[in-house]
Amino acid sequence: MEPGPRSTGPQPVADVHDSDHRAAPVPLPPDGVVSAAGELLRALSAPLRIAIVLQLREGPRCVHELVDALGVAQPLVSQHLRVLKSSGVVSSHRQGREMRYELLDGHMLNIVEAAVGHAGEQ
Repeated sequence: MEPGPRSTGPQPVADVHDSDHRAAPVPLPPDGVVSAAGELLRALSAPLRIAIVLQLREGPRCVHELVDALGVAQPLVSQHLRVLKSSGVVSSHRQGREMRYELLDGHMLNIVEAAVGHAGEQ
């Protein structure tokens, strides 16, 4: 088997842009909507918050159930639940002496599951 040709240095890159053609801008939602989407994605940016959302996909959970399932300290779970609640990802209601948390809708779960699935493919 013969070796291939040797590289003599960087090769010039062909210009892929047609100077006579400009892509039309894609219409964007209003600034407030884009900003709110950024806030939601920031709320989901911590691995523990992603794990909490995944735990809540089967239904409401008490804080102590999340602590047991995730193996982290209760104050840390509560702190992340506050972020998720203030961002509109989860809601809470009192049941006896405990607070139960649940996902507000399936949209956030879809986003988290898609991100986790994509990351698992790499």
